[in-house]
Amino acid sequence: MGRRIRSQLISWGGPGTRATRLELFYDLVFVFAFFNVSVLTSKNLTVQSLLEALLVLVLLWWCWTGFASIGNAVRSDEGVMPVIGLAMMVPVFLLAVSVGVAFRDEPGGLYGPWLFAVAYLMTWGLKATALWTIVRAQGTPRLPALLLVGPALVSTVAILLAAVVPQRVVAAGAVQNVRIGFWIVALVLEYLGGLLLARTGWRLRSVGHAAERHALIVLVALGESVIALGIGASAQYGRPVGLSTVLASALGIIVIAALWWLYFDWIAAAVEQRLHGVRGPGRIPLARDVYTYLHLPLVVGIILFAVSLERLLGILLHAEQPTGAERPGQLHPLLLYGGVILFVLALVTIELRALRRLDRTLLGAALVLAALVPVAYQVPELAALALLAGVTLGVVAVQLRVTGPLRREVRQMALDEQTRMETELNRWRAHRL
Repeated sequence: MGRRIRSQLISWGGPGTRATRLELFYDLVFVFAFFNVSVLTSKNLTVQSLLEALLVLVLLWWCWTGFASIGNAVRSDEGVMPVIGLAMMVPVFLLAVSVGVAFRDEPGGLYGPWLFAVAYLMTWGLKATALWTIVRAQGTPRLPALLLVGPALVSTVAILLAAVVPQRVVAAGAVQNVRIGFWIVALVLEYLGGLLLARTGWRLRSVGHAAERHALIVLVALGESVIALGIGASAQYGRPVGLSTVLASALGIIVIAALWWLYFDWIAAAVEQRLHGVRGPGRIPLARDVYTYLHLPLVVGIILFAVSLERLLGILLHAEQPTGAERPGQLHPLLLYGGVILFVLALVTIELRALRRLDRTLLGAALVLAALVPVAYQVPELAALALLAGVTLGVVAVQLRVTGPLRREVRQMALDEQTRMETELNRWRAHRL
């Protein structure tokens, strides 16, 4: 009886399920969360703040992938799911609002780490309820179902302990380091729990939905970099827009467009096609590795680049550090190149895992960019950005030449699939409407 009631509360997704408008509405809070992390980090760019920002991003990513998985299993705009989804937006928004005080308290308000931890607990509770309902409704036994939600519960408890324990047991100067240690343990447990996914009875009902959702979140991250570029270029405080700002803006857009091309031109479609062809128990581990684990460094790399880009534009506008020789201790040149390197290496690993293909062009690009990091510290900011834009454009050009036959095959298959779907849909509409 209970299983029948649960089945009435949800509408199962199918092989052709795509992302719904309601899921895109849910993503708005994550857009704000990613933006808040990048802005706060850019304002106070230190090793400590960067580490804290990375930990918050890793946690937010796990939250988002849970929501994406729920939308893959059931239709997010049917049954009880809209209520659960809209309820989830409240604690996730609290997470986004409190990212700046997740590791330290600010006077005059609620205790920051505790606020963040409670918001995360609320998020986990709603997500766990949805996941438990789904796996039990599809007939999964209790023990495998517990494997799906148990590791996240342990991780949530560790985040709660990080908020209340360190200041009670260690000296004030060590509180931050102990709190970071709790967070690292929590996130390691959370991500290791993902390795148990194949044993929980979870099913990937729509490869197309998973591919579309993760492609959209990459677009969100690229959008963050455009916003960061715009904020940096327009934060003039009465200063006129100079030639250096115009050039930096154009170069920034070139790099962002190159990153878009490297992912969306054919790799994203090739990975989706590969997953469509995988049957049986191998599908869940492949989807988990490619989307849950390997898309994280893609997004983090873009956000690191965005943080550095905003910082660089601010320096150009206010002429704080006119030459490269005067900024040996600054992080933004490292992040400018490091973000792109991380993005490129993530693409290499995705290709290797999904397509069993080592992309020597991208691997070579990462090595070239790594070799140019010391150069970026020795030249002016604008020259460092121009050098990065030139390399990324060169990589795109080489990729077009090297992957020509493979690229044409993947894109033709994607076009054929889209055309066939449009034809079938138009035929259905002509019959029914």
